[in-house]
Amino acid sequence: MSTDASPLLITIGGERFAARLQRDLAPRSCECLLTLLPYSGSVIHARWSGEALWSPLAGVFPPDLVIAPEHPTGHPRPGEILLYAGGTSEPELLIPYGASRFACQAGPLEGNPVLRIESAPERLARLGHEALWRGAMPFSIEGPQASRG
Repeated sequence: MSTDASPLLITIGGERFAARLQRDLAPRSCECLLTLLPYSGSVIHARWSGEALWSPLAGVFPPDLVIAPEHPTGHPRPGEILLYAGGTSEPELLIPYGASRFACQAGPLEGNPVLRIESAPERLARLGHEALWRGAMPFSIEGPQASRG
């Protein structure tokens, strides 16, 4: 799988992760995500989706933007971040940390894979459990220049 050489920096709570864009799988979705950077919001537990966190994008996502499915999946692997551009539910990022089946109150969803966290699955899982029991945490994504040094 080819990805961009420079990682993006993801921060959840106080934990930092390097993540790579998945342009080979979802080029239009990755370009859309890049237009939202730097992104600052929060994550909460995505109880409908199993072991996952989600960050609502409705406040920053262009309301008239339509992104066609690009390798959409409803069963992301831990660390495989999906962009859902809206439709059945609001625009969001899904950040799975364990077994996950992307869903909302209305039923199953599929998102386009935009980022991949390739290390520290145990830290991501710990944060997922913390969000489940303690609630929302700060969440941000910064461009490649932020992750250097």
